[in-house]
Amino acid sequence: MADTSLEDMPLEIISSDNKLTSALNNEQREAVEATQGAVLVLAGAGTGKTRVLTTRIAYILTNRLAYAGEILAVTFTNKAAREMAERVNSLTGSAQSLWQGTFHSIGARIVRRHAEKLGLTSSFTVLDTDDQLRLLKAILAEQKIDDKSLPPKLFSAIIQSWKDQGLTPEKVTNMQDSQSAGGHALTVYKLYQARLRSLNATDFGDLILHMLTLFTSYPEVLCEFASRFKYILVDEYQDTNDCQYQLTKLLAGQRAAFTA
Repeated sequence: MADTSLEDMPLEIISSDNKLTSALNNEQREAVEATQGAVLVLAGAGTGKTRVLTTRIAYILTNRLAYAGEILAVTFTNKAAREMAERVNSLTGSAQSLWQGTFHSIGARIVRRHAEKLGLTSSFTVLDTDDQLRLLKAILAEQKIDDKSLPPKLFSAIIQSWKDQGLTPEKVTNMQDSQSAGGHALTVYKLYQARLRSLNATDFGDLILHMLTLFTSYPEVLCEFASRFKYILVDEYQDTNDCQYQLTKLLAGQRAAFTA
């Protein structure tokens, strides 16, 4: 008999279908029970989008449409991720084997599995904002760039903007560079990324950009995860940046994707 990992085992469901959907209105119930094809929930703040998303996870598990390890559920803040996990736990009795969390935490999990392909080891560290600025300040000093007129925070913001667009240094155009920080931004970006690799480190933007790099440069890595996830659920989908959108699209492929 083939081995089955813990994350691929079905959760023990403690709520019936009726109990799961009894507190929902007709539109919410329709979204929860629509398990084929893409579903987009458009509603105002405080109208129960997250409740729909978490209830839909429980509904999928209740009906054995997927194992817990075949569901990817992402959101944007640690607070929202904790709330999502708590709600799923209250409905199912467990949320531990789901691929659930922020884009950054999911990125860290995937990147650590394939870190060597990015010139890192799986024990890489993630720099906080202060460490990023100190590293940039050192690079500016080495390049004899005046950090009073062109401060590290400016370069940090430019680099993060490029990463949000899914742009590695190789993809930044000459025009984009010439319009940023007096034409110094791309040079600093390249040096910054090289220094991060030498330190076996990333910043938070890299956790998503590196994931995109893995999926676009290594088809076998994309296949590993695109074939794994039968359902992809994105809370506050309208807030995705270019890089996050590209990731979601790559993972979903022709499969159903649910967004809220």
